[in-house]
Amino acid sequence: MRHTVIPALALAICLPLSAQGQDREAKIKNALSAAPAALAEHAAVMDWDNAELRPGTNGWTCLPDSPQIQENTPMCLDAQWLKWVDAWANEREAPSEVSEIGIAYMLQGGYDASNTDPFATFPPAGVECTECLESGPHLMIIVPDVEMLNGMPTDPNSGGPWVMFQGTPYAHIMVPVGK
Repeated sequence: MRHTVIPALALAICLPLSAQGQDREAKIKNALSAAPAALAEHAAVMDWDNAELRPGTNGWTCLPDSPQIQENTPMCLDAQWLKWVDAWANEREAPSEVSEIGIAYMLQGGYDASNTDPFATFPPAGVECTECLESGPHLMIIVPDVEMLNGMPTDPNSGGPWVMFQGTPYAHIMVPVGK
């Protein structure tokens, strides 16, 4: 099953076929490292250019490390999070298609350009990122009405769950699960 999740990136176009095959297996392994083994075992794997790397049977889709981020950031998403990521990647005003609670795993951690701006971009190489946020292993929760998240902590250093992108339609709960 293909999803129109993420705008195409020219990732493997210049690689010879043998390198693409090796790269494919490495991407699959990396993508599956984002979730618990029992979930990852039957998850689909998609690349950031929407190429299906492996079909799945349990409704979860895993993506390998983002080529736009130097840190290791694979993720596994349920159907609601796929809608959220599609809206975010295409910079739509809001992920209005989200209709119920959604769960995503990032057990390798994450790295974001901002805790408050969902569309913030990383500065050019060599320029310090003053708002960048490195989060350890975590899961993420989205809700259909982001107003439900008002009043929750927004400080990623609070020692527990916090809301990322508070005050935007992309607000979601970040739940640390390890160091």
